[in-house]
Amino acid sequence: MQRRLIAALVAAASLGGASSAGAQAFPDRLDLPDGWQPEGIAAGRGTELLVGSIPTGDIWRFDARTGQGRRLIDAPDGSAAIGIKADADGRLFVAGGPTGRGFVYDLRTRRRIASFQFAPNATTFVNDVALAGNRAYFTDSRRDVLYVVNTRRLGGFRELRLRGFQLDPAGFNLNGIVASPNGRTLLAIHSPTGVLWRIDARTGRSTRVAVRGEALTNGDGLLLSGRTLYVVRNRLNQVAVVRLRAGYRRGRLASTIAPSDVDVPTTIARVRGRLYVVNARFGLADDATATADYWVTQVHR
Repeated sequence: MQRRLIAALVAAASLGGASSAGAQAFPDRLDLPDGWQPEGIAAGRGTELLVGSIPTGDIWRFDARTGQGRRLIDAPDGSAAIGIKADADGRLFVAGGPTGRGFVYDLRTRRRIASFQFAPNATTFVNDVALAGNRAYFTDSRRDVLYVVNTRRLGGFRELRLRGFQLDPAGFNLNGIVASPNGRTLLAIHSPTGVLWRIDARTGRSTRVAVRGEALTNGDGLLLSGRTLYVVRNRLNQVAVVRLRAGYRRGRLASTIAPSDVDVPTTIARVRGRLYVVNARFGLADDATATADYWVTQVHR
């Protein structure tokens, strides 16, 4: 009897330890190095999360399960990282913001394997990138084009003119972008107005998506899951959940998530069914950004 009691107590203690360990997995907050100044986040392989640095172009790698991280890529001088996306071949595509460039890194070797000068850096802001089939589509917040890279060859790019898109020459235009599963349709958000645009990936024909509920102002990073579109609304500290109809021509604002522990989230990624946003903390004084703390937040729906 005594032996059975001891065995039961040991088993209970073991179960308690396992439960505690499980509770600690996938932490809600993943801390970046001070002064990192992030903007883009992407899901890699397994439980890998990748986060770019705006001023340096460096890439930080997290294990979302443990919260542990390290600098994965030390980018060359003159780099920048805004939106980022990883593909199934272990490559990372990076929008270079004010540099007017796009970059591609091999995540295994940690080397840059391609670089594209899309436009002169005085007239451009290469903001985000979507991957579809053997194409990468980069938005430019200053121009009414997408830059299209063949991901098989990585040997150049072409401009896809956005037909029907209403460019504000003096303002900030398209920001986040995603692709439909078949790669034929792109969705991109116009941050100042909150208009969601549907773009034909072949012709560039652009039409507004009719979204019931409210304008998606301050829209930034996008994540498409089936017909559900997550829209990060940066300065509002929210994530809008939009249900789209077949064809992506109409939708409705189904709900709004207001995560705790966020400060101007910009982009969003999903790992093992969990959502994560990166906090850019835009609005900090310039002399504070080099030492400020930055982090990634797990978003609970």
